[in-house]
Amino acid sequence: MQLKIMPKKKRLSAGRAPLMLFLCQMISALEVPLDPKLLEDLVQPPTITQQSPKDYIIDPRENIVIQCEAKGKPPPSFSWTRNGTHFDIDKDPLVTMKPGSGTLTINIMSEGKAETYEGVYQCTARNERGAAISNNIVIRPSRSPLWTKEKLEPITLRNGQSLVLPCRPPIGLPPPIIFWMDNSFQRLPQSERVSQGLNGDLYFSNVLPEDTREDYICYARFNHTQTIQQKQPISVKVISVDELNDTIAANLSDTEFYGAKSHRQRPPTFLTPDGNTSRKEELRGNVLSLECIAEGLPTPIIYWIKEDGTLPINRTFYRNFKKTLQIVQVTEADSGNYQCIAKNSLGAIHHTISVTVKAAPYWIIAPQNLVLSPEEDGTLICRANGNPKPRISWLSNGVPIEIAPDDPSRKIDGDTIIFSKVQERSSAVYQCNASNEYGYLLANAFVNVLAEPPRILTSANTLYQVIANRPALLDCAFFGSPLPAIEWFKDAKGSALREDIYVLHENGTLEIPVAQKDSTGTYTCVARNKLGMAKNDVHLEIKDPTRIIKQPEYAVVQRGSTVSFECKVKHDHTLIPTVTWLKDHGELPNDGRFTVDKDYLVVADVNDDDGGTYTCVANTTLDNVSASAVLSVVAPTPTPAPIYDVPNPPFDLELTDQLDRSVQLSWTPGDDNNSPITKFIIEYEDAMHEPGLWHHQAEVPGTQTTAQLKLSPYVNYSFRVMAENNLGRSLPSEASEQYLTKAAEPDKNPTAVEGLGSEPDNLVITWKPLNGFESNGPGLQYKVSWRQKDGDDEWTSVVVANVSKYIVSGTPTFVPYLIKVQALNDAGFAPEPAAVMGHSGEDLPMVAPGNVHVNVVNSTLAEVHWDPVPLKSIRGHLQGYRIYYWKAQSSLTRNRRHIEKKILTFQGSKTHGMLPGLEPFSHYTLNVRVVNGKGEGPASPDKVFNTPEGVPSAPSSLKIVNPTLDSLTLEWEPPSHPNGILTEYTLKYQPINSTHELGPLVDLKIPANKTRWILKNLNISTRYKFYFYAQTAAGSGSQITEEAITTVDEGKLVYPRISKLTTAAAETSANISWEYEGPELVNFYVEYGVAGSKEEWRREIVNGSRSFFGLKGLMPGTAYKVRVGAEGDSGFVSSEDVFETGPAMASRQVDIATQGWFIGLMCAVALLILILLIVCFVRRNKGGKYPVKEKEDAHADPEIQPMKEDDGTFGEYSDAEDHKPLKKGSRTPSDRTVKKEDSDDSLVDYGEGVNGQFNEDGSFIGQYSGKKEKEPAEGNESSEAPSPVNAMNSFV
Repeated sequence: MQLKIMPKKKRLSAGRAPLMLFLCQMISALEVPLDPKLLEDLVQPPTITQQSPKDYIIDPRENIVIQCEAKGKPPPSFSWTRNGTHFDIDKDPLVTMKPGSGTLTINIMSEGKAETYEGVYQCTARNERGAAISNNIVIRPSRSPLWTKEKLEPITLRNGQSLVLPCRPPIGLPPPIIFWMDNSFQRLPQSERVSQGLNGDLYFSNVLPEDTREDYICYARFNHTQTIQQKQPISVKVISVDELNDTIAANLSDTEFYGAKSHRQRPPTFLTPDGNTSRKEELRGNVLSLECIAEGLPTPIIYWIKEDGTLPINRTFYRNFKKTLQIVQVTEADSGNYQCIAKNSLGAIHHTISVTVKAAPYWIIAPQNLVLSPEEDGTLICRANGNPKPRISWLSNGVPIEIAPDDPSRKIDGDTIIFSKVQERSSAVYQCNASNEYGYLLANAFVNVLAEPPRILTSANTLYQVIANRPALLDCAFFGSPLPAIEWFKDAKGSALREDIYVLHENGTLEIPVAQKDSTGTYTCVARNKLGMAKNDVHLEIKDPTRIIKQPEYAVVQRGSTVSFECKVKHDHTLIPTVTWLKDHGELPNDGRFTVDKDYLVVADVNDDDGGTYTCVANTTLDNVSASAVLSVVAPTPTPAPIYDVPNPPFDLELTDQLDRSVQLSWTPGDDNNSPITKFIIEYEDAMHEPGLWHHQAEVPGTQTTAQLKLSPYVNYSFRVMAENNLGRSLPSEASEQYLTKAAEPDKNPTAVEGLGSEPDNLVITWKPLNGFESNGPGLQYKVSWRQKDGDDEWTSVVVANVSKYIVSGTPTFVPYLIKVQALNDAGFAPEPAAVMGHSGEDLPMVAPGNVHVNVVNSTLAEVHWDPVPLKSIRGHLQGYRIYYWKAQSSLTRNRRHIEKKILTFQGSKTHGMLPGLEPFSHYTLNVRVVNGKGEGPASPDKVFNTPEGVPSAPSSLKIVNPTLDSLTLEWEPPSHPNGILTEYTLKYQPINSTHELGPLVDLKIPANKTRWILKNLNISTRYKFYFYAQTAAGSGSQITEEAITTVDEGKLVYPRISKLTTAAAETSANISWEYEGPELVNFYVEYGVAGSKEEWRREIVNGSRSFFGLKGLMPGTAYKVRVGAEGDSGFVSSEDVFETGPAMASRQVDIATQGWFIGLMCAVALLILILLIVCFVRRNKGGKYPVKEKEDAHADPEIQPMKEDDGTFGEYSDAEDHKPLKKGSRTPSDRTVKKEDSDDSLVDYGEGVNGQFNEDGSFIGQYSGKKEKEPAEGNESSEAPSPVNAMNSFV
C-alpha cells in the first residue's frame, strides 16, 4: 500500500512529551478517536454536543422543542431547571423527554399556550464522572400584533416640497421587516429622491406630480409566524403650479398668481438624523448601519467619510442609494467619528455620527478538556475579552466552585484552575462563565483522570510499499495514560533509531524523508509508560519508480488515413502497471477505430474530430507517470454527412455441428446504417426450465458471423442475436430452431453444506440444492453421508429426493461430524464432494464454575473471579459465563425482602468480570453459571459480599416555613438513599440583593437527627439562597437548593388604592378606566350591576395589570353601578361610580325591503292602482269625465323611501373599510386557514366590537354601528393578524 505524505512535520524528542499534546490525537473535547473495542472500558465525563440557542424564539402554533444532547461514558442522565428551579417534567403531561437524550418536547398543539412556557431553561447532563450544563436558553414565543387603529388624513402639498410618510409598525418578536407597496401589491419605486429609512418611514427629498396616489401602504412582515400586517393607505396629492393658480383664482387678483417655477430651489437639509451630531453604539461582530437622508431641490447626493481615518476595505458597503453606510464584522478599531455630507448645486450640509463599539465577551483561550493520569499536574485556562472587561467565574459540575465539594488537588487563580497530583476522584466537569452587561459565554471542560497501560492501535505486521527516493511514513497509533514514550527499532537491533536520519512525529509516526533500497526491513514500534509496555512490528518494501522510456510523438495526418502513437513503460517487476490512453484529458471515444495493442494506440480512418492531445498514462498501485503528443488532422474536400443509426437485426440464424456440449451458430448481419458493427451479442432461452426468459450466452467481434457455443446437458436451447455499433444495439433477431442436449451426470454438488443439531441427540444436515439448469438430467437426488470426525466409523449414507435438509437421529451430544452431500441423477453421480465439519446438538452444561471469589473495589463496583469449567462438561459451543447477583438486604435494615436479581454475561472464556452500579452499604449475594448455545449450566454456590459506605443522595425535600422579620424555619426530609450512616447535615446560605448579586456565604453544621432548624438574626425583607446536603463517613452527598424571603416590616408597607374611576358609555357597552397606586404585580377585577337593584355584583377579570376594561352586552338606556377591586389577600376596592348607557337606535343593517309589513303594504297599493285603472278605463269608454284632482286627493303617493339614519360614525372613518379583502389575492395563510384570536381588553377590538371609538389616550369619543359582532372571549392578551397572500412573501 502507498502512504500518504503528511502535510506538516516536526522533529520531536522520542522521550516523554506533555500530555496535552497527545489529546489532539487521543482525547479531544468531543471525540475519543480510538477503536471502541479496545477502549470500551474507558470512562468519560459528559460533554454537551448540541443545544438550542440562547435566545430561542418559538412559533406559538407549533410544539416547542428544546434541544439538549450530550455524550459520555457511562451515558449521562439529564435534568432541567426553569427560571432557576428544578423543572419536574413528570408532573407536566404536555412535556416529554426524548429517550437517551435531554431534548424536551412541549406539546402545545393539542392544548396549552406557548406563553405558559416562557422562561429561562438550563439542561444538566450527569454521570458518575461529573455534570455538564447548557447555556441559559431563554424561551419566548413570537408575536405579530395588529396595527393600532388610526385616522389618516389625506396629505396635500406643493410640487417640490419634502415629505415623510410615517410607518410606525407594531412592535413584534422578532421585529418585522418593513416595505411599501400599493393596492396591487407592487413595490413602490425608490430612487435617490424617494427611499425607505431604517425605521421604515418613506422619505421624499422633494415631491413631483407623479407622486400623487391614494395607496401608499406600509406593510410589516413577521417572518417567524409568516404573517403580514398592513397600515391604512395614505393618500398624497401633489399640486402643480397650474392647479394651485386655478384654486387661488377665485379669491385673488390676477397679479397674485404663482410664477413658472413649481417650488423654490433650496440647499439640502437633513430629514434624519436631527441636529449636527448624533451618537451610535454597536457591538463587536455586528453590522454597523449609519443613515443620513436629506431633502432639497435639486435632489441631494450623499457622501461618507471617516474623520481621522479611512473606511475599511472589503467590509464597507453602501445601501439605499448611498444614504446608508454599512460596515460588517465591526471591531473596536471602527470606533470614531463618521461624517455624512449631503450636497446639491445650491450648497452642502454635513452631520457627524460618533460611533462607539462595545463587545460582548469573546474567547481568547477557551478551556479545553483535560485528561490526566493519577499524580499528574494540569491547568484549565479560561481567558476572555470584551468591552467592558468580562468577569470570570468558575463552576464545578454545575455548582459555583465556592460552594462545591472541596478538592485538595485544585487551586483557583483567577481565570486559571491549577491541578496538582490529581486522583481519580478529581474527575469533574468545570464550567467557565465570562459575562459583562452585553452577554455571557459558558464553556464546559472536563478533567478526566485515567490510569491506562500503553496500547498500540496500528494493525500488526502492516506492509508499507513506497517508491524509492520518496518519503516513507510508518504508523504507530497509540494510547496510554500517562502518555507513553515512543521508540522505533529496525530489524530487531538493540538501539533505537536516531533522529539525524529519521523524523519521529508526535502521533508516533516514523518518517523516513528519503527512502532508499536499504530502507527495506522490519520496523518495531515500542510504547512505554510506568504501567507497562506494548510493541508492534510493521514491514517496509522499497519499489523502483515507473518510467516511460519511449514517449508518443507529434503527428500530422490527412483525414481518412491511419496514425499510431507509441508509449513504452519500464516498471518494478513486482508491480503490475496499467496503461491508459486519454484524448484531451478525457476518455478515448467509444469508437472501433481506436485500438490499443501493447505499447501502441492506433487510430484508423482519422477525421477532424480526432485532432487533439493524446496522453499515455501508466499507473501502478504506488505511482503514475504520463506523456502526451498532439495530433493535427489536415482537412480534405468536405463530403455530405451520412445518416447514422443503430444496426438492423441479424437474420438467417442456423445451427450446425450439434454436439452434446457444443453447437455452432451462424447468422447474416443486417445493415450497419453507416456505423460499423462493433460486436454481436448472443442470448439463449431454456424452453424446458425457464420458458420466455432470455440469458446472456456470448459476445463476438463485429467482423465475425459464426460462434462456437458451449452448452449444458438436458437443456432445450433457442438462440437469438443482436448487433451493436457506436450508436446503440439493434433489435433481437428471430429465434433459432430449438436444440435439446442429452442428459448427463451433474457437473457440481450442492453448496452451503452445514451440520448443526437442533436437539441433544440429532444432527441436522442442510444444503443449497441445484437448480433445474444445473441438474443436467432428470431424476435429481442427493446422497447424504456422515461419520464422527474423531472415530474410526465408516461413512453412513442415504439417498434423498430433491430436498435441502436431512436429520440424523440418535447421535451423541455435541460431537464433531464430517459431512458430504453429493448430487446424482438418472445419468450418474456428480464428482466426489469435499467433506465439511459439523456438530451434533448441544445440551445444557453439567458443571458449575468453581473457586468463586469477590473483590470489592469501591462502594459501587466489585470484581468477580472464578475457575473455568472443563471443556467436556460444557457439551456445546462456549458462549461465556453469566453472573446472577442481587441485593439481599441493606446493612441498615435487616428485614427487607430480596429484590429482583440482576444478570451480567461475559462473552467467551473470561474468568473474571466487573459488577458496576452496586448500591453502597448493602448486602449482596451472587452465583456464576456457564452458558452454551443450549442454555445455562448449574449455579455455583452462593457467594456473599458487602459494599462499603458511600456518599448520600440529596435530602428528599427542603421547605422554608414561618418566615418572620428576621428568621426563617427550615424543614427537610432525610435522603432517600443515605448509602451509609448519616453523620451530619451542612447548611450554607447567603443573601441576594436587588441586583441578584450573592452576598457572603455562611456555613452551618446540623446534627444528623434533626429535620427542622430555625435561622435567626436575618436581615429584614431579604431574599436568601440555601444550599443543603447530608454527609456520611464517605463524604458529602448531592445538595438541594432553595430560596426564601424574610417578611416585610409593616411600618414600610405601601397600602394600595384605586382612584379616578371614570366611565365612557355607549349604547350596549362601556369603557372603564382608573388609576392605581401600590405594589406591582396586582391583578384587577371589575364589578358592575344595575343601579338601585339588589342583585349580586357581576364580576369580570382584567387580564394582566392594565388599568382599563371594556364592558359589553349592556342594556341600552339603563343606569349601571361599577367599581374596581384587586384580587388576593390585599383585597381592596375603589369607590363606586354610576353611568347610563345610550338609548336604543335603529339598526342601519335592517333592509326595509325584506320586512313583511312593507311587502304587504306594497301589494295592497299595487292592487288599489290596478282597480283605479280599470274604473278609469270603464268611465272613459262611457264618455264620462275623470276628475284628476279627486284622484290625487283620494290616492296619495304610496311610495315610501327608507330613510338611512345617521350611523354615528366620525368623519369618513368606517369599520367596513377596515375589513375590505386584499385585492388580487387572499388574506388566507399558507395553511389555508385564517387564525383569529379575540380579546376583550384590546383597544383595537373596542373599535370593532362595540359602538364606540377611542382617542389615542383611550378616551371614548363617540358612537358608531359596526358591521361585525364579536363574541366576548377572555384570556387572550393580543390578537394575531391573518396571514397574507403567499405572493406577498416574495417581496421581502
